[in-house]
Amino acid sequence: MKRVCVFCGSNQGTNPAYGFAAEQLGKLLAQQNIGLVYGGGKVGLMGTVADAALAAGGEVIGVIPQALADREIAHTGLSKLHIVASMHERKALMSDYVDAFIALPGGMGTLEEFAEVLTWGQLGLHQKPCGLLNIEGYYNSLIAFFNQAVQAQFVRPEHRSAVIEAQTCEELLEKLNQYQPIQIHKWIDRDQT
Repeated sequence: MKRVCVFCGSNQGTNPAYGFAAEQLGKLLAQQNIGLVYGGGKVGLMGTVADAALAAGGEVIGVIPQALADREIAHTGLSKLHIVASMHERKALMSDYVDAFIALPGGMGTLEEFAEVLTWGQLGLHQKPCGLLNIEGYYNSLIAFFNQAVQAQFVRPEHRSAVIEAQTCEELLEKLNQYQPIQIHKWIDRDQT
């Protein structure tokens, strides 16, 4: 992996473990010579992961919509900062830059971004691994939802297995490196129609 996209909160959250994980991930990416691509903000976990990667000598590329940059939350000390017109353009450009995706704890935006790249993978638009850094069980409910979607036959087990989970940064990066893309169509009952 040359670069990884990290989706995460623009707030720190209530648990100090979230900030610690963001810091550890940024540092580890730099140590492993893996570039960080993220939402371009200087606030919350976004700022923490970027600052940690920069402090460890890593490459950090931010992609932020003009509307957010105008609110003065853009990180100005990055290796490169792209200011784009829309959230859609932001996600597309971030995806083009990277070999894998990671979701740290975050809110609605983090969930939306991670779900979109999972869907792109399910539709065969990319074959990049998607990982959840499940710090202190933050994503347990989301993981349970994915399992329920398989049981209800809205998601194939093979697509469910594309959601890589780990509780530590080291374990997650190792699993992302070992990922083997799946080759299967999305539709569960396509052969029956």
